[in-house]
Order: sequence, then structure tokens, then C-alpha cells
Amino acid sequence: MSRGGDQSVPEMREVPIGIQADGQREEFDSMGTVEVPADRYWGAQTQRSLIHFSIGGDRMPKEVYHAYGYVKKAAALVNAAADRLPDWKKRAIVRAAEEVIEGELDEHFPLFVWQTGSGTQSNMNVNEVISNRASQLLGGTLGSQKPVGPNDDVNMGQSSNDSFPSAMHIAAVQEIDDHLLPQARDLAAVLEAKAGEWNTVVKIGRTHLEDAVPLTVGQEWSGYGAQVRACIDEVEHSRKGLLELALGGTAVGTGLNAPKNFSRDVAARIAELTGKPFVTAENKFMAQGSLDPMVRAHGALRGLAVAVMKIANDMRWLASGPRTGFAELLLPQNEPGSSIMPGKVNPTQCEAIVMIAIQVLGNDSAVAFAGSQGNFELNAMRPLIINNFLHSARVLADGMEKFRTFSVDGTELNRAKIAQYVNESLMLVTALSPVIGYQNAAHIAESALANNQTLKEAALASGHVDEKTFDAVVDPLSMVGDGVSGA
Repeated sequence: MSRGGDQSVPEMREVPIGIQADGQREEFDSMGTVEVPADRYWGAQTQRSLIHFSIGGDRMPKEVYHAYGYVKKAAALVNAAADRLPDWKKRAIVRAAEEVIEGELDEHFPLFVWQTGSGTQSNMNVNEVISNRASQLLGGTLGSQKPVGPNDDVNMGQSSNDSFPSAMHIAAVQEIDDHLLPQARDLAAVLEAKAGEWNTVVKIGRTHLEDAVPLTVGQEWSGYGAQVRACIDEVEHSRKGLLELALGGTAVGTGLNAPKNFSRDVAARIAELTGKPFVTAENKFMAQGSLDPMVRAHGALRGLAVAVMKIANDMRWLASGPRTGFAELLLPQNEPGSSIMPGKVNPTQCEAIVMIAIQVLGNDSAVAFAGSQGNFELNAMRPLIINNFLHSARVLADGMEKFRTFSVDGTELNRAKIAQYVNESLMLVTALSPVIGYQNAAHIAESALANNQTLKEAALASGHVDEKTFDAVVDPLSMVGDGVSGA
């Protein structure tokens, strides 16, 4: 022990993470005592939640707890700067919070998604773990809540009602920035590269699943790249709402029990710690009574899922075959496709990303419904929303990486099949419409189909056009604009 004035101040020691103990330890909260596993840092409220909410296999994502580490570290720093928290307590809380951020205490966060809708039990799980770990570092007795208490010290100036949505926003922004957007940008870049590579390869377009006029493969793929880029823009736009933090609003948004300027200062600290431009929410009543920014951000994930589903479905249809389908694309052959049919290879990466997109759309329905369930000063559907958001972002990011690496990047063209379709297409007759009229052109196409003729044979037989005019007008390359992807 060392002295600070006339007060005894515990010294922080180097104590490895872990509790060497068997059996049970007694912890307490305002309702009484509870037995908890002796080798775990959590306390009474965490244990109560494990008893009352052991539902399914869905655990609160660890990313939420890592984000909570930033909340607790920043709060301790701000509270100490306001002379509300002794410096020696601050140091111990900060050290424990850093271990939370780094994932070193992950096994001590066992709670299920299906718990109190405010996230109170997860907040208290963090408070209890940091309290016990900080007390351990200071030579205290686990379960005594001394010298660092979960409510009075770790949770100082906070409520679950403002800290949990702040942790949600931090976790969501980190997932977007660190995983989702990089993978989306990489996918867009590969799609754009393919578009450039195939910019002059003419193919037959399809509308309503029927033959249409020509375009180039590059033009078609430029549409894919543009889809993903537009979705990236939407994700980036919706991300801005997640940069506003509810922290400092405490129970209902008024800031009761938080020090002056706490909301502004703690947001600035979190911005500094995370390297992300977080700010305090301008209106805490909106920030705590709703989860609108999370709903909008997940809507952007839904938009990205829709885009990649369209691209993957196009690719697997265009690669169908090899002898009885479209067979325009040659996808990488990654693994055998059948346990009974030798030599069969399937578009498995396309199928996987379609399933992921369907899951994200389902998640979005739940997020939107949950977002509509705010009552008065609190939306109590938070665990569901953050679990779905992180799940959607994670599987989309991972799925896009695998889809790009094992399908899009290695896709090639079956140029002979593409050329065959161009030569056999009846919709090239569209170019004749301005010359001989729509009705005459339509009758030529109908005659060619009915008599199994080429378009040229039927056109010359109609008497409406001569060979020189036909050859000059019905030129697939001249029908695709100026040949650039954006034509």
C-alpha cells in the first residue's frame, strides 16, 4: 500500500488474467447474494441473467463487449478528469477496459442475446467483469466490490439506456469500416476490371428472360460494378448516423447523474481511442427512445445484399450448362458438385452469396420491426437489433470476399457460345425498324422463327430490304453505343 495525503491508496500490481479457484464464489447485488463460478470475473447480475435467460444458442456478440470496453475506458478517463473518480481507480478500470477491448476477457461475457431489451444485463456483465478485474489488480477480494465497484465506479455517469446504444454504434461502425466496406470495395474493383477487359465483346442482352438487343459483356458487368458502388455510397451515408452517441443521456436523455459536459467529453475520448469521428448525439431523447440510425444502416446492408444477389444470380444463370444451359460464362471449378453424378461442378459461391443475401433480408425485416417498437424514452429491442446487424455485416463481408476470390475473379468467357447467340439472335431485327418500320421488322422476326431461318434469310425473303442495306444496318457492334461500358 502507498499513501496519497492521509488516504490509503492501493497500488496496482501486475496480475495475470485469470482466477485460480474451484467451486463457487458469493457475489451480491441489490437483491441479495448469488453463487457464481469461482473462476469467472462476472458477478450477481450476470449470473441471474444466465439463470433467467438461458434461451437458445445465440450469445451477445463479442464485438459489443469490445465496444463496451471503449465506453468504460472513456468514461473512467472523463470521470477522473472531473475529479469524480480517484486516479488510482481510473488506472485500474482503464487497464481492465483495455483487456476487454483486446478480447482478453471474452470468456467472461457469456450472456444470451435474448435478455432485457435495454441491454442492462450486458452492461452489468461488463461492469462486474471490469470491477472484479480492476479490484484484482489492486489487491482486492473478488466479489467484495472493493476497492472498485461495478455501479458506483465502472458505471459512473452512465446508464444502460445510454451506454448500450453507444456500444452498438461503436461495434457497428467498426464492423462496417474494418470488414464490410473493404470487401465491398474489393468486389466492385474486380467487377469493374472484368467490365474493362470485356468491353468490346458483343453479346445478346436479355429482358423478361427473352432475347433482346445486343450490348457488350463489359457494359453488362459495368452495371454490376455500378450497383455495388452505389450500395457502398449508401452504407457510407447511413454510417454517419452511427457516429452519434447517446452516452451522457443516462436514464431518459436528461443526463441526470452525469457531470457537466460529460456527453461531449466522453464522445471526444471515444473518438480519440477508436480513431473514428464519434460525436455526442444532438438529441439524446431521439438517441435513446429510438434506434433509427441502426435501422437505416441495416437498410443499407439490405441494399447491398440485394445487389450482390442479382449479380450472383446472373452469373450462375449465365454459367448454366455446360451443354444444356446458357453457358456464356465459365466459372472457376472449386470442388466436386455431386455425390452421385461424376464430373458435375456447381456454382457454389453464387449459391452461398444468394443464401447470405436472403438471410440479410430476413434480418432486416426483424431489425425494422424491432426499430418500430420504441416506447416513450426507450427502445427495448436493442439486443436483437445489434445481433442482427453484426451478423448481416459479418456474413456479407465474408461472403463477398469468398465470392470475389473463388468465383468473380476467376470467371472467364465462353466466347464461341456468346458469338453463336449473337449470330442466331432474332432481336437484331430491331436495327431495321427505323428503316422499314416496326410492323415489317416484326413480321421478319416472326417468319424467321416460324420457318427456322436466319434473320438475314427471312429479311431478304420479305422483300422489304436488300442485302446491302441489311449488312449495313444489322451490325451487332454498331448497336451497342460507342462501345464504352457506360454507353
